Amino acid sequence: MAQTGSKNMSMTPLIVAMGMILIASIPEVRKGIGEGLNVFLGPLVDSYHIPFYIVIIILSTITAVYSSTIQKYTIDYAKMKAVQERMKAFQKDYREAMLAKDDKRVKKLEAKRQMMMKDQMEMSTQQFKPMAYIMILTLPIFFWLIFRLDHFDALITMPFFGTVHLTEAILGPAPAWIIWYMLCSLSLSQVVRKALDIGGI
Repeated sequence: MAQTGSKNMSMTPLIVAMGMILIASIPEVRKGIGEGLNVFLGPLVDSYHIPFYIVIIILSTITAVYSSTIQKYTIDYAKMKAVQERMKAFQKDYREAMLAKDDKRVKKLEAKRQMMMKDQMEMSTQQFKPMAYIMILTLPIFFWLIFRLDHFDALITMPFFGTVHLTEAILGPAPAWIIWYMLCSLSLSQVVRKALDIGGI
């Protein structure tokens, strides 16, 4: 019974993530959320006249803070590090046993492998868990950016790409605003993660 409950809990983030992806595929919902969020974020552009690329930096900073905070309190980094160290030691032992053609030792390690794989699977599930919560907060921001950029003429000068419109595709189908948002968010995340003293995923 407890195992079933645990399994259902582990499936919850996946269900939430799939639900958010489904919502993102409905234009009317995206527009509605974008319009609603514009009440709070619109003044940054309309009243305070902050350049849109700066607005994206502000939003990506917020994203970096809540993403790192959620990960800090949903992922057991100490346990993850311990599992990684055990796996590294296991791989070393297994390689040595194989090279030495020690069949008895290899067979013993093969039995241990199942436990190691279980630990790795548990860590993978734990890493995925915060993504659902992060998506709940991040997708509305994306919906607002899409909503505003559909009605806003904004340019940005980026390294390697020069001056481009924020909606212009510059890396495959990815528009400039997404690339800029990701660059800012990833860079700022490193600072936030160091400040929060959490490891990488």
